[in-house]
This record gives sequence, structure tokens and C-alpha cells, in this order.
Amino acid sequence: MPGRDSVRPEKLAAVAALEERVLARSVTAVVGVRGIPAPALQGMRRELRQRDHPILVATNSAIRHALERAAAKRPALRPLLDQVTDQTAILSSEGNPFALYQEFLRTRSPTPARGGEVAPRDIFVPAGTTSFKPGPIVGELQHAGFPAAIEKGKVVLKKDVVIVKAGGTISREVATMLTRLEIFPLEVGLSLRAAVDGETFYPPEVLAVDLDARRADLVRAARSALGLAVEVGYLTPETLPLLLAKAHRRALGLALAAGYPTPETIGPLFAKAMREAAALGQLTGN
Repeated sequence: MPGRDSVRPEKLAAVAALEERVLARSVTAVVGVRGIPAPALQGMRRELRQRDHPILVATNSAIRHALERAAAKRPALRPLLDQVTDQTAILSSEGNPFALYQEFLRTRSPTPARGGEVAPRDIFVPAGTTSFKPGPIVGELQHAGFPAAIEKGKVVLKKDVVIVKAGGTISREVATMLTRLEIFPLEVGLSLRAAVDGETFYPPEVLAVDLDARRADLVRAARSALGLAVEVGYLTPETLPLLLAKAHRRALGLALAAGYPTPETIGPLFAKAMREAAALGQLTGN
């Protein structure tokens, strides 16, 4: 086996540079770049770099060596080594790993299957009328497993169908029909496999949080808490104006019901008296 001395100096320098970048920032993430065309990847890297999230592309071997060296000084990085598989890059930045995960999601877009890929989720094909004209396409769809038929001179899919289950292989025949139906079951883009922020390791299932839904939950919780605090009369800077307004409305209503004159009630009280007088006049015929 070749010794360390036989490794070319430029490779050692590249590993050292990666290690330095990893240790220089609090957030380190392993990024999947499988299937991204080179021009698209360059654009994604440019956009992320502008937001101070530079992606460092290197061989898996160099990334592993850099992480191993960095983990000797910062052990929390060690779980990232298990994520260095397939086509990989590494990211080193500051910030919130949850927000970073959402940024990566925005880089992803639907793409057609070509055949041979593994379905990341159930591929659902809805029932309905297609844009195809009656002809050989009906047999091709049926042969690929699609419930196709001709109805009223149009090619229709007669029922909903899961054409490939999650984890199943997409055949070339199915892939062709899906593309013709304009169903693109795959995604292309950056995938954040895992991240370390300081001393905390975040697997992707932890980072996959719907931030908009969580914000909506917090808004609902705040509204409910405010309503409860007002209902029980609990004083806070937020409830005080609402409690004063509520007390004022109740006091005004009580004064009107009791006929108690004040600058605020005198108008409504006169209006009430005029209405009652008019009603009495109608009863007496005057």
C-alpha cells in the first residue's frame, strides 16, 4: 500500500484546505449532488455562495480524509462520515441548519424518469381524460400497466393507480408513458443529507420541518393564549388594552340598561326614549 509520502502534495493541500474550511464555521453539511447537470450545479453553487453558503466539491476520498482530520479536533463531525456516499459535496457556513435545509429544497425541481431509477415515493397516476388521440397508444398504456380505454372518442385512464410503489424500480416502458403523460416523478437538485451545528448532529428527518406550518402553529397558539388571558382577566402588556376595551363595553352596556346618564350614554338614552315614546304614541293613537 502506498504510504502517506507517496500522496501527491496537491492532494494533501486540498484535504488540508477542506479541513480548515470545515473547522472555521459552526455548520458543516454533507450534500448530495447526484444527477444535477453541470451548468445547473454551477448556478446553484453561485447562488448559495452569494448567501454565504459555499459548497465545496471534491472527491469522496478527499472529503472523508478532511472530515476524519476535522473530527479529531471536533468529534461531533464524525457521524457525517457515514453520509459520504455516491456523488457528494460538502458545505461549511454559519446560520440555522433548518433554514439551510429549506434553501436546499428550493433548488429541487421535478424531472422525468428515463427508466432504471428507484421511485423515491409512490408514483400516483390519476384517473381522467388524456390528451392522446385513439390509436396504438391505448395498447402501449395498457401494456405498461396503465388502466387505459377509449370512451366517447377519447383516451382515458379509468381509475387512479399507483404505477410504481416507493422503492420500486421504474421500468423504461413506464418511464416513457409517464413522460408522455407529463408526470415527472423524480427531482433533481441539491439534497442535504445531514448537518452538524456546533456539537449537534442533525439527520435529514430532523431537519425536514415545514417551517411555514410551524409558524402557523405558533400564530394559532399565540392567539389562543391571548384569548384565554383576556377571558380570565390576566394582565399583561398585550392583554391590558383588550381588557380595558372589554371593561368599557360592559360598563357602557350596564349604564344604558340602568338608564344612567353620562356624556357617552346621554345620546343613546335619548334615542331609546324617543323610540319608546313613538311606540307608546302608536298604541294610544296619538
